[in-house]
Amino acid sequence: MGKHNGRRLQSAATVPVALSIAGSDSSAGAGIQADLKTFSALGVYGVTAVTCIVAEIPGKVSRIEPVSAKIVREQIEVLAKNFPIAAIKTGLLCSAEIVSTVAKTLRNLDKISVPRIPLVIDPVFVATGGDPLLEPAAIESYEKELFPLATLITPNLDEAERLVGTKINNRQSMRGAGKELQKRFGTGILLKGGHLAGEHAVDILFANGEVMEFSELKVFGVATHGTGCTYSAAIAAGLAFDQPLEEAITRAKKFVTDSIRNHFQWDDVHALNHSI
Repeated sequence: MGKHNGRRLQSAATVPVALSIAGSDSSAGAGIQADLKTFSALGVYGVTAVTCIVAEIPGKVSRIEPVSAKIVREQIEVLAKNFPIAAIKTGLLCSAEIVSTVAKTLRNLDKISVPRIPLVIDPVFVATGGDPLLEPAAIESYEKELFPLATLITPNLDEAERLVGTKINNRQSMRGAGKELQKRFGTGILLKGGHLAGEHAVDILFANGEVMEFSELKVFGVATHGTGCTYSAAIAAGLAFDQPLEEAITRAKKFVTDSIRNHFQWDDVHALNHSI
């Protein structure tokens, strides 16, 4: 450790690097902005590959413009060549072409990365306010090309219902859906149950033949967005520190709950506070 202008400098070798492949949120509560804030708060250096630009505020998406698949690939490749990336997360990928490009690029990384870089996939299909964000062809690309590469997939109940084709309205149906998804994609599934009724937000992990629950008290009366982005980024940050998956999820669950509880507010606009 050295000093610069009276401040201690942290050696780069001690700071893990995490990559977010996601959309840019103009209100900075979700997407790559939320991911970068989360990485920073948890001691990780964040780098990004931007997939699209989203004009939005909490609860309302006004417009989405994807970037080219080529520039998405270039961002990932140039970062991978120059940074020791220790974990990757994906968020909004916008189109079937971009999903396929990300999958192909990450497969190429797996061929040269030993050990394989942990990958957390947040399948962002629908915005918090209910706006659809992906066409069916893109969801199909997720299922066929990207999900099989994941270390962990983190669907909420709406996304899981889209994948399994049945309603999920209680803990029992969550367990059935999670087991089905784990079997289908051959990877860890963290099914987020925050939309179920009750005082606790309970998520269920299906991984390595085991089923584990993670619970925190719900924070009511906060109308914000970006919780899924923040949660998956926090899990990726834990994996970047080489934490066991269960520990990474436990810490991430607390972080996102604290971010909601200590939210910012401007009149009717709420935003997560990632500086916990």
